[in-house]
Amino acid sequence: MNTTKYQKQYVFENQELFHLICGISDQNILELEKLLNVEIIPRGNSLILRSSSIKDLENALTFFNEINLHYRDRILEKFDLHYFFSFFHSDIDHKVNKIHEMNFVVEKIFVNYKGKEIYARTINQYQYVQSINQNAVTIGIGPAGTGKTFLAVITSIKMLLNGDIDRLIITRPAVEAGENLGFLPGDLIQKVDPYLRPIYDALFYALGSEKTYQFIQMNKIEVAPLAYMRGRTLNDSIIILDEAQNCTLSQLKMFLTRIGRNSKMCISGDLTQTDLKPGQSGLQTILTILKDIEEIKIIYFTKQDIIRNPVVEKIIHAFEEYENQK
Repeated sequence: MNTTKYQKQYVFENQELFHLICGISDQNILELEKLLNVEIIPRGNSLILRSSSIKDLENALTFFNEINLHYRDRILEKFDLHYFFSFFHSDIDHKVNKIHEMNFVVEKIFVNYKGKEIYARTINQYQYVQSINQNAVTIGIGPAGTGKTFLAVITSIKMLLNGDIDRLIITRPAVEAGENLGFLPGDLIQKVDPYLRPIYDALFYALGSEKTYQFIQMNKIEVAPLAYMRGRTLNDSIIILDEAQNCTLSQLKMFLTRIGRNSKMCISGDLTQTDLKPGQSGLQTILTILKDIEEIKIIYFTKQDIIRNPVVEKIIHAFEEYENQK
């Protein structure tokens, strides 16, 4: 057994970047040690790297070189460490095709009402935001926690505040609890509230609750169940359909044909989490129907894009294994 400790030093020319990588009170060091399989000792604006494996040391140096090239002005969190590590150790052809999109690291999407800067955390998230800005229809497909709803709302709010659109319309099929809206108490907004809570959370994060409700009263932001979209033509708007896996094919056709002049649509869903009976969801079908239309972009998120607690990815993987065994 080789117990010899090899040592390398990595020096950061940019001391600010050194602190961003180490994290507040060097809280990222332990995570980096586990990830890179090396011992890390912060010293000045450099890291002393020690390991019994020359290969692990070289991999660690490569990792810090790549971070040094591409990362700026953002504190690295655990998710970012793992995402960059996975990306820089992926297939070389994949890296060459994607490396030009690394500007997602430095390009702000939005600054919220508290001054918090919001960035895409992965390349797929960046492509999703770019597509919403550039295409008439964007469809985001992927597991829970990948930012589909949050990024659609944030990007739409930016368009609304910039005057690119006049209204933000948000809709969702109300089928999750198996309840009929007519039997729920309250007016339309109150009836739909339980189904749109994740979207309200994103609106509050972007604008604050006071401005959100002000925009709703001004009809700048509208929330409505999918059934209320029928018969409308929506001009100068961006329309978000969330939880689209719970829509039938006829509902999706009805929704897509509501788009009017100077309008955009964003549809998001998770093909693995439909609450409809088998065969009723139309989301998979529209991916085939619409795939060759130039103005429509489909973004596929993966488990690598999950930015919630890291255990979410493990839970999804466990369910996938269980379903495959069945």
